[in-house]
Amino acid sequence: MGYKGTSMHCVLRCLCFMLLHLFSAAQDEDLRSCRTAPCDLVFILDGSWSVEDVNFEIVKRWLVNITTSFNIGQKFTQVGVVQYSDDPVLEIPLGKHSSTKDLIKAMESIEYMGGNTRTGAAIKFATDKLFGLSERGPSGISRIAVVLTDGKSQDEVLKAAEAARKKGVILFAIGVGSETEGTELKDIANKPFSTYVFSVEDYKGISRIIQVIRQKLCEETVCPARIPIDSRDEKGFDILLHLNLAKKAKKTQGAYYGTKAYEVTPRVDLSEATRNLFPDGLPPSYVFVATLRYKGSVANEEWDVWRIQTRDGKPQMAVTLNGVKRNVMFTTTSESASGIQTVTFSQHTAGKLFDEKWHQLRLLVTEEDVTLYVDDLEIETQSLEPPVGIFINGKTQVGKYVRKETTVPFEIQKLRIYCDPEQNSRETACEIPGVVSTGVCLALNLEKKETLANLVFLGLLVLMVSLVSLALEEVQGCQVLQECRVHVGQMGTKASKGGRVFWVRGVCLDYQDRLDYRER
Repeated sequence: MGYKGTSMHCVLRCLCFMLLHLFSAAQDEDLRSCRTAPCDLVFILDGSWSVEDVNFEIVKRWLVNITTSFNIGQKFTQVGVVQYSDDPVLEIPLGKHSSTKDLIKAMESIEYMGGNTRTGAAIKFATDKLFGLSERGPSGISRIAVVLTDGKSQDEVLKAAEAARKKGVILFAIGVGSETEGTELKDIANKPFSTYVFSVEDYKGISRIIQVIRQKLCEETVCPARIPIDSRDEKGFDILLHLNLAKKAKKTQGAYYGTKAYEVTPRVDLSEATRNLFPDGLPPSYVFVATLRYKGSVANEEWDVWRIQTRDGKPQMAVTLNGVKRNVMFTTTSESASGIQTVTFSQHTAGKLFDEKWHQLRLLVTEEDVTLYVDDLEIETQSLEPPVGIFINGKTQVGKYVRKETTVPFEIQKLRIYCDPEQNSRETACEIPGVVSTGVCLALNLEKKETLANLVFLGLLVLMVSLVSLALEEVQGCQVLQECRVHVGQMGTKASKGGRVFWVRGVCLDYQDRLDYRER
């Protein structure tokens, strides 16, 4: 009996262990970040004589440093490498290696070629022979090519680059040294050039842009959506749009007359499954922007403007306003035992957010730190430990009391996450009363007014030209350049060359037909 009891106890322990293992594996499957986002990534490397052996070794180390940022495999990032000079050579087929270790070994074994520089042929080769033959195909997977060159191409690059773009390939261009031409790099790369074109002085310089390249590659994989802003579209997440707030909350006047905001009440639940909002997680650096106003008792409460929770309701990321202590807190993931880290911006710096007026709260988040801005003023910077991914099996919520599911009554005009950290320098708080009088906002308003005035002037000019043309045609008629027959309904009149006819509703008529037409 004792033997049977012991055996049963062992079986139960094994079952519990297996269940815990399966649960942990399922949780890991839901952990998303740039590292886990699926992507077909091809490096197109200049191997011409101007590069030289020593510098090509630097390029190989650079490749290794970048690719170690991603999980390698069929479900994650597949990497291919093309080296080119007179002709392109397939060094690593796309998706051949399913482990980081094997990929690094293959990269380290690439031998420098030497030769001329035919960048256009290399881009075409990568488009046809790597992306074109990818097992995953073009749908739903980011397809990215990074072209690294140190000289002017000896063939045409624009046609090859445009053909690649038509097939959904996103092109980055990195120029090394003074022999590269800016116009050619722009012909290769996608727009805007500030995002897709990079230049460094020498090959040692490429190591200094590793983090930037990692960020840009990440933006392409985890931030597919675009937010229209002025003359450009920014990669990011318009959270109010994704939460369908326009159908859930009442519209109200925003910070300025004519601007639109939403009045959120406790009856509105602003929750959504995180896998619907951030299916591949968030990039390591981003800009969080919220334009909002809250009054009465809410100004003395502690609540989350925005938060991402795990499946069991634990916070992973949050922007929290503490009305009691008059401070702002930011929570994000970490490798610590708790899985999170929280920093607090002090009372004397963030206190103006609690005066019941409209304000813009902005956070510039990087892997090293987070900086708070209120109404365009830089308030404070706090250090961060490197974050990890987020579990997407929980909920993302807006306007909730801390540790509660109750919605806070407040008004909100904007809630966005921009994936490009450079957007922090472009974003303004000109929508906030009192900020509009600053130099930046005055310059922007003047520029918009000038643009509007130019458009109005051009419209009036076109209208005047059209009216004058119609008047001249009615008075002078149309000169017949060749013998033709003019039709009006069932009737037709032959007009001779050199004669005079009249323009009536898109038809040239001679004098008699014109009279007949008017009588009809």
